[in-house]
Amino acid sequence: MSRESDFYLRRLHSLLGVIPVGLFVAQHLVINHFATRGEEAFNNASNFMGNLPFVLFLEWFIIYIPLMFHAFYGVYIAFTAKNNVQRYGTFRNWMFMLQRITGVLLVIFIAWHIWETRIQKALGTEVNYDMMAGILSSPFMLVFYIVGVLAATFHLANGLWSFAVTWGIAQSPRSQKIVSYITIGVFLVLSVIGIQALLAFV
Repeated sequence: MSRESDFYLRRLHSLLGVIPVGLFVAQHLVINHFATRGEEAFNNASNFMGNLPFVLFLEWFIIYIPLMFHAFYGVYIAFTAKNNVQRYGTFRNWMFMLQRITGVLLVIFIAWHIWETRIQKALGTEVNYDMMAGILSSPFMLVFYIVGVLAATFHLANGLWSFAVTWGIAQSPRSQKIVSYITIGVFLVLSVIGIQALLAFV
């Protein structure tokens, strides 16, 4: 792969990680959070999203295709990256390594989540509150989902920092520090939303 093509693929990878994949992750967590208001509220929110016009087009071209590119190219980046935290144990080097680790974890988690929900829906099972409550009734699956949500919120928040630097939004050390604080806030807020949603099914 030439340096030029690698440069543009990494730019595309960064962009898709925020728009549309990052926006979808945030929206998905907010929809799931309706479970904290009870079974009916969650089912209504889930049904609303599932019955949007052109839902198959939206799922494939706004979610699945960008997600697959981001995931597969991200795995390539993860396994070709040089993690040097042992020699240079700076905060950003640790974030760089954790971004790669959470990315690989998310490929596994998302594949399993799609199997348990979207694939089962295609096979005739209704995706609703009872389905998620059944999945999360297992302590192992609850822990697995909590780890998956935390990996997703960290990956998105840290990816926003990388996006801001890669696309020239945060160039100075001061602006990068400000973006660091903002993304830590994003991580904490989305993590609370995601974990509260999971616990609402238990």
